Amino acid sequence: MVEQTIVGYEPFFDVRLLVFPEFAHAVPAYDTARALLDKLAVEVPNEHTTAYEKLARKYGCYIQTGTFLERDAAHPGKVFNTTVLVGPNGVLLKYRKVNPWIPWEVHTSPHDIPNYADELFPVADTELGKLGVAICYDWLFPEVTRQLAMNGAEVLIRLSAYMDPWGATPPMDWWTLFNRARAAENTAFVVAANQGASLEHYPPFSWPGGSMLVDYDGRILAQADPGPGEKVVVGPIDIGALRHERARRQGHDMRAHLRSEAYDYLNSERLRPAQASDHPLRSESLKARIKASREKL
Repeated sequence: MVEQTIVGYEPFFDVRLLVFPEFAHAVPAYDTARALLDKLAVEVPNEHTTAYEKLARKYGCYIQTGTFLERDAAHPGKVFNTTVLVGPNGVLLKYRKVNPWIPWEVHTSPHDIPNYADELFPVADTELGKLGVAICYDWLFPEVTRQLAMNGAEVLIRLSAYMDPWGATPPMDWWTLFNRARAAENTAFVVAANQGASLEHYPPFSWPGGSMLVDYDGRILAQADPGPGEKVVVGPIDIGALRHERARRQGHDMRAHLRSEAYDYLNSERLRPAQASDHPLRSESLKARIKASREKL
């Protein structure tokens, strides 16, 4: 798909950034972390990311991989939902989903690991611009993309397996709603790739696709028609225009206008980090943590 897209669109566009959806390499089809680790999880990087690296070098492009269910010997018993950004010189960043879709996703958040050493929201400074990524449910938390923007991100990349009824079709088209909102509130481009899969393959869910590109004012620049099946959507990112607008605007610059000290809700713990006794994660322990968090509201 990478080669076909780059070569096929070459007379019309210079395709330099390619983005794939969540769970492009494995669907989390088991309800315990132990089962995922035993049956599906892989180390990252791996032979797949090596193949991406070869393509990136050949075509001078950047590839945000679909997510892997990741195992890591440094964190035994834990499985992460992970993507990497690959460029011509190799892997540029690794992002692990901070907000798994609980209680169904029994993946570990790096937030749950005491003294986690890596940046939770890394941003890669590339020749295309500053790129940051977050995964699916992460985007329902405005703090995630705001932190990426504060870390310098100019292009916010979203990988999703965003299913119906919260997909790309009114009246509950959360997919479109949040992609546009996160772009506008952070004065950033959004590149969002979504799974397009029919219910017969993944009951009880269907994924409506609708992958899209949104500009820094929330305008949809390009979008695949919603529906199952593989599709490619291509659109322009003008980093020069974005930087000009960020520099000149006095109104509607929510990053600069943020009155940080006015909002104290983040000073109190809500969903507590997982304890050692919670691992390996399972849906019932996640439901108990959700209940405890709700009682604090």
